[in-house]
Amino acid sequence: MEAYYHIILGVLLLGVTLLAVISVIRQLKYKNMFALLFSAITAVAFGFFSIATIIKEIIG
Repeated sequence: MEAYYHIILGVLLLGVTLLAVISVIRQLKYKNMFALLFSAITAVAFGFFSIATIIKEIIG
């Protein structure tokens, strides 16, 4: 049962990653470099942990 919680966590982190990527695109349009930096860092960090969590649960 605990494995399902990790997969749910990975999917939620992936959702946050997608929102951060959308924010990166919007900040590129507005040319807001400070917000672009934080959005990019968020996308990379949450993206890494979401993919790592999902791969860990699939491989075992």
